[in-house]
Amino acid sequence: MYNLCKITHPALGVEHSLYCNFFNHREKSLVVAGANIIRVFRLVAEVSPRSKKDDRNIIDNGPPKVKLECMATYKLHDNVATMASVTLSPLRDSLLLGFKDAKLSVVEYDPYNHNLRTVSLHYFEKEDIRGGWVQNVCLPLVRVDPEARCAAMLIFGRKIVILPFRRDNATDELDYSASHARGPVLQSYIIDPKDFEAPSIDNIIDMQFLHGYYDPTLMLLYEPIKTFPGRVAVRQDTCALAAISLNIRQRLHPVIWSLSSLPHDCLKLLPVPKPIGGVLLFACNSLTYLTQSVPPYGVSLNSQGDKNTNFPLRKQEGVVISLDCAHGEFVTDDRVVISLKGGELYVLTLVADSMRSVRSFHFDKAAASVLTCSMTVCEDQYLFLGSRLGNSLLLRYIEKELSDPLRSKSNVPADQEPPTKRKKLDTLGDWIASNVDDIRDDDALEVYGQEDTSTVQLASYNFEVMDSLLNIGPCGDIAMGEPAFLSEEYENAVDPCVELVTTSGHGKNGALSILQRSIKPQVLTTFDLPDVEDMWTLVGKTDERRRREGGLQDHSFLILSRPDSSLILRTEEEINELEESGFNTTSRTVFAGNVGNNRYIIQVTSGGVRLLEGTSQIQHVPVDVGCPLVAATLADPYLAVLAEDGTLMLFTLVTSRTLPPKLTTAKPFNPDKSPLRTVCAYCDVSGLFTTQYPQDRENNPQIFRTDADIKKELDDEDEMLYGNTDSSVFDPPKTFDPLAQQEKNQNTWWKKWQKEVRPTYWLVGVRDNGNLEIYTLPDFKLSYVVRNFWVGHRVLTDCSQNPSASQIQFTSEIMPVIHEVLLVGMGNKNLRPILLARVDEDLMMYEIFPFYENLAPAQLKIRMRLIEHNLILRERRSSKIRKRMEEEGSFDRKIDRVLKFRPFSNISVYSGVFVCGPYPHWLFMTVRGEMRYHPMSVDGSVKCFAPFRNVNCQNGFLYFNRKDSLRICLLPTILSYDAPWPVRKVPLRCTPHFIVHHLETKTYCVVTSSSEPTLKIWKFNGDDKEEVLEERDDRFIQVQVPTFSIQLFSPVNWQMIPNTDYDLEPWEHVTCFKNVILAYEGDRSGLRGYLALGTTYCFGEDITCRGRILIFDVIDVVPEPGQPLTKNRLKMLYEGEQKGPVTALSHCRGLLVSAIGQKVYIWQLKNTDLVGMAFIDTQVYIHQLTCIKSLILAADICKSVFLLRFQEENRTLSLVARDHRPLQVYGIQYLVDNTTLAFIASDVDKNLVVYTYNPESHESMGGTRLIRKGDFHLGSHVNSFFRIRCRIGDVSSDRRAGQNIERRHITMYGSLDGSCGYILPVSERTYRRFSMVYNLLVQHLPHIAGLNPKACRTFQGRHKLNYNPARSILDAELIWSYLHLPLPEKIEIAKKIGAKVDDIIEDLMDIDRMCAHF
Repeated sequence: MYNLCKITHPALGVEHSLYCNFFNHREKSLVVAGANIIRVFRLVAEVSPRSKKDDRNIIDNGPPKVKLECMATYKLHDNVATMASVTLSPLRDSLLLGFKDAKLSVVEYDPYNHNLRTVSLHYFEKEDIRGGWVQNVCLPLVRVDPEARCAAMLIFGRKIVILPFRRDNATDELDYSASHARGPVLQSYIIDPKDFEAPSIDNIIDMQFLHGYYDPTLMLLYEPIKTFPGRVAVRQDTCALAAISLNIRQRLHPVIWSLSSLPHDCLKLLPVPKPIGGVLLFACNSLTYLTQSVPPYGVSLNSQGDKNTNFPLRKQEGVVISLDCAHGEFVTDDRVVISLKGGELYVLTLVADSMRSVRSFHFDKAAASVLTCSMTVCEDQYLFLGSRLGNSLLLRYIEKELSDPLRSKSNVPADQEPPTKRKKLDTLGDWIASNVDDIRDDDALEVYGQEDTSTVQLASYNFEVMDSLLNIGPCGDIAMGEPAFLSEEYENAVDPCVELVTTSGHGKNGALSILQRSIKPQVLTTFDLPDVEDMWTLVGKTDERRRREGGLQDHSFLILSRPDSSLILRTEEEINELEESGFNTTSRTVFAGNVGNNRYIIQVTSGGVRLLEGTSQIQHVPVDVGCPLVAATLADPYLAVLAEDGTLMLFTLVTSRTLPPKLTTAKPFNPDKSPLRTVCAYCDVSGLFTTQYPQDRENNPQIFRTDADIKKELDDEDEMLYGNTDSSVFDPPKTFDPLAQQEKNQNTWWKKWQKEVRPTYWLVGVRDNGNLEIYTLPDFKLSYVVRNFWVGHRVLTDCSQNPSASQIQFTSEIMPVIHEVLLVGMGNKNLRPILLARVDEDLMMYEIFPFYENLAPAQLKIRMRLIEHNLILRERRSSKIRKRMEEEGSFDRKIDRVLKFRPFSNISVYSGVFVCGPYPHWLFMTVRGEMRYHPMSVDGSVKCFAPFRNVNCQNGFLYFNRKDSLRICLLPTILSYDAPWPVRKVPLRCTPHFIVHHLETKTYCVVTSSSEPTLKIWKFNGDDKEEVLEERDDRFIQVQVPTFSIQLFSPVNWQMIPNTDYDLEPWEHVTCFKNVILAYEGDRSGLRGYLALGTTYCFGEDITCRGRILIFDVIDVVPEPGQPLTKNRLKMLYEGEQKGPVTALSHCRGLLVSAIGQKVYIWQLKNTDLVGMAFIDTQVYIHQLTCIKSLILAADICKSVFLLRFQEENRTLSLVARDHRPLQVYGIQYLVDNTTLAFIASDVDKNLVVYTYNPESHESMGGTRLIRKGDFHLGSHVNSFFRIRCRIGDVSSDRRAGQNIERRHITMYGSLDGSCGYILPVSERTYRRFSMVYNLLVQHLPHIAGLNPKACRTFQGRHKLNYNPARSILDAELIWSYLHLPLPEKIEIAKKIGAKVDDIIEDLMDIDRMCAHF
């Protein structure tokens, strides 16, 4: 059994976040990481371009509204366990990424190729470092010294790795000629704190660097001898603190102060910034401030904190909270925002006296927000809350003062002081925090600090949401269902039309996410019009008032181009043919469009150009260059027209108050060397197409230094960034001028968004020899040349300055045809230029990024980076057709002139590009800045497309399918398309646990729970149990008890159907919920779908555990007036208490299978009663059952999987085979491939394991053991699998897939980090071919952060395996990256495995088409 595993929906949760100068020193970025994906966002201020005199007003209004824009996404080959940033060069910050067990990579942005560059790698997973431990549960932690002298990484929870960074100071006496001292990171060393003489430090919980010490000082929180809550009565106050001072040169690390007997529930440390200094210690029930030489100040936050410790704590009045799972972040130097586990945000003010010792805490509840995993302050005004249980949020916080009679002038909080004063206060602190370590004058600090007086102004904060990042995780349970709305035109497909519904989030972030992979338009009407090749919609003559208001204008005309004529339709209330007009209808239209801000119309035919206003012709320019016109492109007011021989003509629209508008033409431009084949005009508003350097280079050349500038300054190339020269790269007074820094930091970072960029006009052309060239318009100055553009290099660079460089000659056989190029501004205000090209049948996409290194002054300061989109848009052709095409030589070099890329700006509310062709796709990019690709496979291939807006169709579109039907459609607005898959998120405000689709009534049934605080507890009183109300004081944190209920939802509006909810009893938990198909032997016979529910009573450990089985039917009733959805009700058929907890349910041959404790029972439903048929004793605790025919696959929480078989004729349930090795299973499912059956399980360590049953094999011990056939480390926990048949219909033709594909199932999964994917059985031939491609790609592709793709997919277990990994599951994501290799590399890899490039791509395409569901 050979399989492919592919992740189709990426993980969207956020686990780590930080704010740093990622791209360059001029702007900061928000870097977020979740699972194996790192995304880099910038804050986009929503301010309108203003004049100088308005500037003051904005500053008074406080910070502007902002959105997050994604500038880059990087996929790694492992999950990021911990992340930090550090300034190693004055150009940009580096990221330190820690990975599971003990790997650390230092990476930074590479300006040459817009990717990550690895600076250094550190690996500590050797046996001697592990110290004999086999199982490691501690993730690594990385912390960076605030003055960037070193970083520390905690590994295995016991040892600390120190990474010293090079500081070019005269005092450094390091031998620079030594081999290990190259680059910014010096040789690392390991501290084992267990060997310290005084406090023996073990079981480290957290560590942080402290502020304000001369040497880097690391504070460790540890628990030398462990305890747990149930043992606190005999062993309490087990935690301790130790601060170690790191002398990096001598590698000495004395303990400078330590403290023991801290509360046992200490969780984390938060260093307090200067001027106060010290550290905040978070414990579940208390909060303590500690600093050297001053007694600690601690408060207990609830009554548990009062009792369970002997550590001196005061009661904090007015709050009853607990800090487990809390996150804190300083917003000013004495205020912390704390997010609790329930999502509440508190602002904590540290009240310090003039000696800077903290005297009291003040808590202020500010808001309730998302359940948070990480917090980051951005630009001193915004707070980012990253979450893996809900949508991550960006909040703006504005301080509002509490009235306080003590307030004096010097109490004004730093945010609100006059700028001059604030500058003086913060200068030194900011300067030291960057990377100057020459100033260590404590007296100066003392003097500056005096302005903080002894009374502190308390303030409360207002938080408002600016933006949110969607997250559909954690996907606990997934159901497939039918979409409620599907236009009837699409209903006759071979394959079922299904959508996915998954449970998302937890607690108040609980929601249902409805996912559809492809876009299903809402069809308004359809016309049949044969022989149409192309079409354009045009805005006609509208009244001036409407144009001045700048509203969207309706389209008045639709031009349809046929092979030898054109059809003009007027599209107002109705669509009619326009009989008489100034349009040319007798020849084929090459292009049509609006110019002059939509006032005029241009129509280009093969013989000339017409300018019209409404239907009347203003000007007709015949063009005679000896051959017909074949292409035209428009960037208002310029029109470029291309003739067949490569002659290019430029027309410019000239309008004036007095004269009628006219097109003026420049002389034809026909370069002699190689004719132009395809062109595209582009109006740039991004400001990227410029020959200028950024502004601060002109003002102060010292500040803006490129890598190349520094290279020139240094003596030796090896010492490129960190050389041993006299002029130090870290030259504080020049590079980090504190006053300049301060003025920039006066929170006017958004000023750059007010600068108006003047539009510039450009023309992109591709020549016959495959070169891509960019010219200025209107003067045709060559500005950028890319040689052999069709090769598809990862980064395109300009070679316009060295024309002498010899061009590599390729034979014309392998050189593909570039049919069309499109350069289009996408995203927020069209600031992100994207280049699309159609090379043969493939789509190549590049994003343009700024690049300033080693360029001549006249060159454009840009490069282009390949976007890996994984779309295969080729048409599927049978081998006969392919052979015939090769024989006829129809692979001739004829360019397809019908444009397949159609940019649109307002369909629904989206803008982007529609890609026509056999496999049509929508490409969207919104303000979020992430490119989204959504297929539209419901109607087969699309010939041509146009955006359309009129009275009956607001912001819709038109397209022709392959059967010559013109459809007028809308984009359904119920889904959000700015997501990896179109999605709709329905908030539930409670935790969803299970979701089931009831097929007969097309409704969904959801099990949810909401928690209520209680003081009741169940006790055993000798013969029976009783509920007792405990007495506790007001500061006791009550226990949260979940109450479960089931509800019916209608997919029509995703509202709960009224009166269909059913509440379960108190203390009763739902453990399983399935749609079961049972035989009913009462008043009617046959199989029918029922909803079966298994529950468990959780009364505590003294009382025997019992459960119930409930069976519901969804029945049709007469709906209530005015509520059509109330036509369904839940009817309870059976409810019975069982002898143990009901832990799993399923159905087998019309009978109900249940797991109760460790027994499996089979029941028959007879006259609303369950009659037992058979049972079997099994292992420990079965939590999942799934059946095919008479086979039952069961998952045990500790003891792996086993296979049971039910024989109906003699009513026996028997064990067939089991896996004898221990495995903590999370989810199970079958893999089905024709006549082959295998079993897949996911486990606690994020692996997938495949088993087969093969009694003939020697390993199976006569058929009693399941054989492990494959294993794969997925990197996410999987709780739910489901199966769906492979797709058999083809989008672009009426062909059906063969029998072997029809009987193959895709096993899909949803994971707890929000990713979805599939496991697909493949034939051995495909597997062997892909396996060779995979092995070559592992060696061929660069490994970002040094992570090996093969190692990351190898089975990772808690225990040492005494057998080899089985593998045999390939990582399809890596294989798909074959599509984006440059052509010579594709050919080389194909040659090595003895195949053709097209064969490999067709194999990938077949798999893509098979799995193109939803």
